[in-house]
Amino acid sequence: MRAIDIAREYYELYGRPMLERDFAELCGRVAVGLCGEGSECLRYDDELSRDHDLDVGFCMFLTAEDEERYGFKLQRAYDALPQEFHGLKKGRFNPVGGRRRGVISIDEFYIRFLGSPSAPRDAEEWLRLPSHALLCASNGEVFSDPLGEFSAIRDVLLAGYPEDVRRKKLAAHAVMMAQSGQYNYPRLLKRGELGGAQLAVYEFVRHAISSIYLLNRRYEPFYKWAYRGLRELPRLSELESSLIALTELDNSKENTELKLGMIDDIAALFAREYRSQGVSCSDSSELETQAITIQNTITDANVRNLHIMDGI
Repeated sequence: MRAIDIAREYYELYGRPMLERDFAELCGRVAVGLCGEGSECLRYDDELSRDHDLDVGFCMFLTAEDEERYGFKLQRAYDALPQEFHGLKKGRFNPVGGRRRGVISIDEFYIRFLGSPSAPRDAEEWLRLPSHALLCASNGEVFSDPLGEFSAIRDVLLAGYPEDVRRKKLAAHAVMMAQSGQYNYPRLLKRGELGGAQLAVYEFVRHAISSIYLLNRRYEPFYKWAYRGLRELPRLSELESSLIALTELDNSKENTELKLGMIDDIAALFAREYRSQGVSCSDSSELETQAITIQNTITDANVRNLHIMDGI
């Protein structure tokens, strides 16, 4: 049973009755769910997750005014709920990581991940935010939100990047794939710089993964979950084995020929997907050419005229 399902059951069995009994005036205003950091909010938790900070509990998101009026008493009531459920213990406040469960103001939650109490308002704000932060701010599940303030911001994030921002980021990652995989990797091999060549491959793979998430209109998670999330994507998830092989194979003569061929094949698949999605009309498998073409399709002149690397 996933921790997020345990959290919902815990809320229905203990949290909802507590709210209805002791905070009736707040029931129509508090948003409840499990959102934020942790593998459980991505539904990636497993038995191994239980060896560190996997816990039971839920979040209660309040407006700033409600948090000031009810926050202390509500947190005390939450702390008094059963300390263990389905084999999971209730988490304690972490002075380093902050509060991840219990009473959290809506502003506090979004400021933590977005640096602002609201969703990004323009392209530059979207471009500044790391994808894993956007994912943390929009993942998990909301069990109840009668007021709708928490979900209104969440819904903007769940809609994904504005299209011009997505294209800017696709162009930037295509440039980096071109530079690292199609240009620097073979040149470093010729120089006998095998360590540098392997770093170039890592860069190619890293930007390829980011591109796959963008082409699927999904936020990329923190690196430890990048492959785990990639497997669930409908487009280009079949590249996982090739991307892993690129980083695992050494740079012997036999393997470098194989890896160079894999990079060419991957580039061709990206070019085909760019055309399929209408972000490029170029037939070239040269990813730098694709990057320039994608950049030129951006409709907002301000975004288009930003340096291409502003998309990273």
